[in-house]
This record gives sequence, structure tokens and C-alpha cells, in this order.
Amino acid sequence: MNKHSLPDSFFLHELANIAGKASLEHYRTNELTVLENKPKADYRFDPVTQADKLAEKLMREHIEHIYPNHSIMGEEYGITGEGPIQWVLDPIDGTRPFLCGLPLWANLIGLTVDGTATMGMMSQPYIGERFWADETGSWTSNRQGQYRLQTRKNVALEQAILHTTSPEPIENHPNIHFTELTRKVLMTRYGGECYAMAMLAAGRIDVCFEFALEPYDIVPLIPIIEQAGGRVTTLDGNRVEKGGAILATGCPILHEQILHILNHG
Repeated sequence: MNKHSLPDSFFLHELANIAGKASLEHYRTNELTVLENKPKADYRFDPVTQADKLAEKLMREHIEHIYPNHSIMGEEYGITGEGPIQWVLDPIDGTRPFLCGLPLWANLIGLTVDGTATMGMMSQPYIGERFWADETGSWTSNRQGQYRLQTRKNVALEQAILHTTSPEPIENHPNIHFTELTRKVLMTRYGGECYAMAMLAAGRIDVCFEFALEPYDIVPLIPIIEQAGGRVTTLDGNRVEKGGAILATGCPILHEQILHILNHG
């Protein structure tokens, strides 16, 4: 990894500071507007606001100034540059709760080396909480201090807590046996957005499943989950850096059991 001259976690925090400041300028204000709607197969309303645009623009400028040879992939401005090191940015993951004034959104910042997620940051500036991962492990910080993250292990399926962002996609994917999974777990919750993935890394949620994620939705979260002891794969058990239907679990043994249910019922 040293041959690629990777940044340290302090740079992740610098980017989070930049994105957080830009986001909070518009959060819970009357100036917040929807600039465009980018409907997806499962969601007919997928908004973009001036806060999304501004946060990504400022992060890009800082990366380009400090690491001009790095590539950048962002939700709002696409891919620029090339090379083995690529930043992956979702300036505001959870724009719908952002519009509603609910603090279930975050600034997501990831780094891949040769296509593999290596570092990640999820920052929620309104409540002052961060989750990040680097070569030293997976961490969280809040007003009470800084702590190492650890997923929950040895969880029986019938005691597992399951999360997906919305029930809307379920009927659009009859080949994915999500409803069957809900019948086997302790409870199913909705609406946590990227925060659910962070809570999985923190050992509060056991299973997160999302029907269709883009790379910038998941890449920043992969190292946070994996360094905390969890597992993240596609439905066929492969790496998830390219997005798609994605399963994350805190317990690797539980992961295989749930993959079988989702694929076969």
C-alpha cells in the first residue's frame, strides 16, 4: 500500500469537515431546493439539491489540490482522472431524509486501490458523529469520545435484526426472497439509510440488505464494516465495489445462511 502513497485518516477527516460545513449551510433551511430528480427503477423520487453539488465540488477541489494524480468518482460529477487510486464520493447519502430534516444522512468518502475499497468515512455533521476505517481498524467518534467498532457475532438467525432502507423495491424483485428472510429474523426495520450500515459495524444491527446500490453508496462503507469484523458481498458472494444488490452482515457465519435464503427462499 505504501507504494501508492496513500493518505492517512487525517485527510479523511479534512474532507469530512469540508463536506459537513457545505451540507449544514443548507440543512433545515428554507433555501434548500431540489435542483433535479434522478428517478431510479425502485424510486421515482431521487432528488439532487444544491447541498449535494456544493459538498462534492469542494471535496473534489481539495483532493485535486493535495493529490492531483488521484482519480475521483462522485455521484454528482462522475469520474475524473485515472490511475490505481480513486476517491469515491457521495456528498449526501440520504438526500430524501436530508430534505425532511431527519439526521439519517451522511457525507460518504471512500478510497479504492486497484479497485478494492481500502479506506472509508461516514460523517454525520449535524449530530457530530463519524465512522471511519483505515489500516488501523474501524472507528467511531462522537461527543463522548472515540471507540473501536466491532460487529456482533454468534447471532442466531431468529435473533437477528434486519434492515433495508425502504420496502418499495421488494415487489420489484420477486427473485430475491427478502420477504422470506423477514419471516425468519427477530425484526425488520426500515428508513435508516447509510446509518444502518454504520450501526451494523457498531454491533447494533445484524443484517443490512439493499436491492440496488451504486458504487458511491457502498464503497465508503465497505472498509468500515470489514475492519469491524463484518462481511459485505453481492448476492453471488462477490466483492461489492461495483454496486448492485448487496448484503452486509456482522457475523460471517450468518452471512452464508442469509445468502442462501435470499437466493433460494
